[in-house]
Amino acid sequence: MLIHEMTETECRAALERSSFGRLACVRGDQPYVVPIYFSFDGKHLYGVTTLGQKIDWMRSNPLVCLEIDEMTSHFRWMSVVVFGRYEELSDAPEHENARAHALDVLQERDMWWQPASVATERREQRPPLFYRIHIDRMTGHRATPDAIEAAMLGAA
Repeated sequence: MLIHEMTETECRAALERSSFGRLACVRGDQPYVVPIYFSFDGKHLYGVTTLGQKIDWMRSNPLVCLEIDEMTSHFRWMSVVVFGRYEELSDAPEHENARAHALDVLQERDMWWQPASVATERREQRPPLFYRIHIDRMTGHRATPDAIEAAMLGAA
């Protein structure tokens, strides 16, 4: 298997194709990783959720990272890691335009609203909370078969 470093353009293209990833945040010395749905507008990642542990943790430490991946076989996969900063898009007037943009971007995805509108086990409804992640940097890697693996795959 050959592992290639992805360019920023390739990383951005992967984010545009994706709507699901794993968000990592930290409080104190404890990391926390949670699956999320998101939308990417070419500059920021946008999400909608409800108040809970990840929001509490990101409010206390806004530095986060998001990982996405695609795996088509053992020899063909890619992974992108985004390092960034959480920003809550509250109902305050100064976030009005950002919330409207977030809504536009999120609505491009199927069932974008579901993470913030499905009742919990206790059937309580919580108000939706919009946020965005400012991307500071990203890195990505992809794997392709080497010559021997490619020949094996061709024979199969």
